[in-house]
Amino acid sequence: MCLRYVLVAAVLLLTACENTDEEINALGKKVSMTDQAIKVEGYLSQGGKAKARLTAPVMLRVQADTIYTEFPKTLHVDFYNDSAKIESKLDAKYGKYMESINMIYLRDSVRVTTVRGDTLYCQDLWWDQNKQLFYTHKPARSINKAGDRMQGDDGMQATQDLKDIKFINSHGQVKSDQTGIPGQAIAPGATGTPLPADTTRKPADTARKPAVPAPPVTPPAK
Repeated sequence: MCLRYVLVAAVLLLTACENTDEEINALGKKVSMTDQAIKVEGYLSQGGKAKARLTAPVMLRVQADTIYTEFPKTLHVDFYNDSAKIESKLDAKYGKYMESINMIYLRDSVRVTTVRGDTLYCQDLWWDQNKQLFYTHKPARSINKAGDRMQGDDGMQATQDLKDIKFINSHGQVKSDQTGIPGQAIAPGATGTPLPADTTRKPADTARKPAVPAPPVTPPAK
C-alpha cells in the first residue's frame, strides 16, 4: 500500500511539472461538487407531521464552502395545516436552500396563494422554515377574493398561511365595506393607509358642519 501511494505521488509530481502556471494555481483552489436530481419531491415535517411538500423539475446540490441546494427551473411548495390539509401554496422560478441557516431564498415571479383566495406577489422572498415566516425587503403586494389590494413599497413580513401580513410603507385600495383587509396589519411606523375605492369626491361634499347647540330654556318667572 505504501508503494502505491509513492507511485501516485510521483505521477502527480511529474504531471505538475508539465502544467502551465494557470493549471498549477487551479490545483490549489477548492473544488465544488454538484449532484443533480430530476423530478424532485420532498417533504418537510415537524413533530412527526408533514408541514410542506416541495416539487421541482431539477435540483442541484452543491458542496462547496457552504452546502446549498438550488432549484434553477421553478419549484412548487404546498403548505399543510395541523389537519394535514393544504392551506397555502408557493410558486417561484428559482429557489436556493441554505442548509446552515435552514432558509430558502426565492426569486422571479414569486407567488403565494391560500385556500381563502388571498394572493401575495413579490420579486423575491425569504422563507424561514424554523419560524414559518415569509419576508422581503423589496416591493410586495397582495389581493384577496373581494378584490382588496395592499402593497408594501419597502417589503413585508407574513406567516405562511398569510393570515398575518405586515407591509412596510404601505398603501392600497379596499373595495369591501371593511376598513382594511382581514388579517393584514400595517407595520409599525409605516407611512400610508388603505385608501377607499372611491376617492373622487371632494372633501366639501362629505364634510359635515358641526351642530349648533340649542339656546338654553329660561323658566317662566313666578
